[in-house]
Amino acid sequence: MGKVLVLYDTNTGNTKEMAKYVAEGAKTVEDTEVRVKFVEDATKEDILWCDGVAVGSPTQMGIISWRLKKFFDEELIDLWGEIDGKIGCAFSSSGGWGGGNEIACMSILTVLMNFGFLTFGVTDYVADKFTLHYGAVVAGKPKEEYEKEACRRLGRRLAQWVAYYVDGREEIINQIRKETGA
Repeated sequence: MGKVLVLYDTNTGNTKEMAKYVAEGAKTVEDTEVRVKFVEDATKEDILWCDGVAVGSPTQMGIISWRLKKFFDEELIDLWGEIDGKIGCAFSSSGGWGGGNEIACMSILTVLMNFGFLTFGVTDYVADKFTLHYGAVVAGKPKEEYEKEACRRLGRRLAQWVAYYVDGREEIINQIRKETGA
């Protein structure tokens, strides 16, 4: 059974709302166990438990929030070299479009890569001109259906990659190809 952790920080509740939809998407993949954790309640045991993690941050000065950065810097530093090969992705909410949320996602992915996580983006379009190449992004909280679907799609794809790479479920790759039209 694949294990997915949705780890998030939030100031206003917007990124927490995104985390809820990311978890919904992950749960659509059969045989996936999902945990959702606010960064202040998370521990290194949560990271050791999971096979894949979706990390969500409010965009703060265009990068990852200080609480998430502190979690990786202080809580996870002892796991250096021990968590290589887990799968990771990113999501972020900003105060407005052009507020830096894709850059915040890139900063999350950079932190994950430094710990040895295998990171990914999603090429699927969930609406006209709306994709999640660097992760799911919204301005404010997800209100429109396509914004919610971006979050769900990210969680689903994370759970699919866990099912494929960790659990060896070969049929998953055909599901992904069908969903992406590849």
